[in-house]
Amino acid sequence: MRISDLITERILELLNESDESTAEIQRNEFANGIGCAPSQINYVLSSRFTPEHGFIIESRRGGGGYIRIRRVVLDSSSAIMHIINSVGDEIDSMSAHILIDNCYQSGLIDKHSARLMDSAISKNVMHTLPPAIRNAVRASILKEMLLVQL
Repeated sequence: MRISDLITERILELLNESDESTAEIQRNEFANGIGCAPSQINYVLSSRFTPEHGFIIESRRGGGGYIRIRRVVLDSSSAIMHIINSVGDEIDSMSAHILIDNCYQSGLIDKHSARLMDSAISKNVMHTLPPAIRNAVRASILKEMLLVQL
């Protein structure tokens, strides 16, 4: 098992054990318990525990500091609107693919819709556009396709 998978698993265990779907960790202590560098905790939190994945991260730095991970449960319409708002004005191909896959994995969209979205914003389609506007056009198309899911 990769270290990032192990970190994710431990955090999810803490969340599942909590009555409030909240886990609070001290980064250095948590990293020592797993046997990894504290920066690896940051990487996992920033890549796997994002608002798009249904999590909110709060932190307090300094002595006695903590990182609080909270699972947010949204209805599908609210989740899709949150995702649309998080896309911003531009999105690269890899980020868009990950976002679409996350929407499919979480049940916000079906497999057919995910495949259509991936096709519509693929590099094969976007290569005809000037490089300077590809990510902006991709973001616009993705947001419109997500809006149709509401």
